[in-house]
Amino acid sequence: MTMEFTKYHGLGNDFILVDNRHQSEPIITPEQAILMCDRHFGIGADGVIFALAGTNNTDYTMRIFNSDGSEPEMCGNGIRCLARFLAQLEGKEIIGKSYRIHTLAGVITPKIEAQGEVTVDMGTPQLCASQIPTTLNQGENQVINQPLEVVDQTWFVTCVSMGNPHCITFVDHVDQIPLEIIGTNFENHPVFPQRINIEFVEIVRPDYLKMRVWERGAGITLACGTGACASVVAGVLNNKNDRRCTVELPGGCLNIYWSETDQRIYMTGPAQKIFTGIYYL
Repeated sequence: MTMEFTKYHGLGNDFILVDNRHQSEPIITPEQAILMCDRHFGIGADGVIFALAGTNNTDYTMRIFNSDGSEPEMCGNGIRCLARFLAQLEGKEIIGKSYRIHTLAGVITPKIEAQGEVTVDMGTPQLCASQIPTTLNQGENQVINQPLEVVDQTWFVTCVSMGNPHCITFVDHVDQIPLEIIGTNFENHPVFPQRINIEFVEIVRPDYLKMRVWERGAGITLACGTGACASVVAGVLNNKNDRRCTVELPGGCLNIYWSETDQRIYMTGPAQKIFTGIYYL
């Protein structure tokens, strides 16, 4: 059995895109996705994204399997890649065209911009502990600058949900964080019952942040769109940065704006096609 695919990346966060519009469930299993994402024995990617038919007054549906086979609610870099893939499937990329995409995090609306960029209306952040979810500061309280013991060290964390859960820690020098050592301890900490995405953020200027990320189900990646959005929100909640910021990640920069008018977050960044191919299942 063979399967056609296209590989895209958003700031180095790379994905295998699959046309899945002919059926309502992903055409491969999570176990097959793990093999496809393997960087030595497969195509190599942080995840596999499936473009399915739309439901409930949406144009399309997005499903994604991480490189470990788990299924996240949404992916910011991934949905930018999906928008350009959908334009590819439709045969024409139209500047200004938007799509209503059904995801497990709700309806997300990406819009095609010039020069390979996509702007995404990411919706409103969820801030209550029960929405993250986390047992830190339980109930309807926000988790802002709360102490958390990880690997025999106290970290002060702020939690934000962008439809998927994020734990943000502000540090003086983000490049000095041993993310490869402590990332899995954060992700699987018992205070996060559905695991967590972890962002370490350095405030360069009020309008410019540096961020490194450990993604739930994928480990260290070069970029995370929902994480960049969550980091800007966390910075505003801690009076550290502006509502409009450039967020520098190892793979490049995203522009994030948390509107004070409607409280929605808008993310703009690139999505680039790498190659197409046929995979032998």
